Amino acid sequence: QVQLVESGGGLVQAGGSLRLSCAASGRTLIYAMGWFRQAPGKEREFAASITWSGTTDYADSAKGRFTISRDNAKNTVYLQMSSAKPEDTAVYYCAARSRYSLTDSRTPVAYDYWGQGTQVTVSS
Repeated sequence: QVQLVESGGGLVQAGGSLRLSCAASGRTLIYAMGWFRQAPGKEREFAASITWSGTTDYADSAKGRFTISRDNAKNTVYLQMSSAKPEDTAVYYCAARSRYSLTDSRTPVAYDYWGQGTQVTVSS
């Protein structure tokens, strides 16, 4: 089992920055970590991911503005959000993928464990 705890959400003005953190505990042999987000009335959507080897992937909406990184010593993954937009407002979820598979890493079903989510609100 893997436990994931997100932190760092809050209110930010448009154009501002925010850093989300996700601390993993338990069975931390993880293939990849991802950040997803879900706005009210919308489906959960992929934002970014990072594999154990450091390979990153971003949604088009996140490219150039979000940066995913990790600190293996702390078992923590970060999502640095910059140039925030009101449409970034959502609950942000951290997810862990325990092993490689052919399932697209941009889909929620590829991930085995989820955090409780942290709210990010971008004001215009």
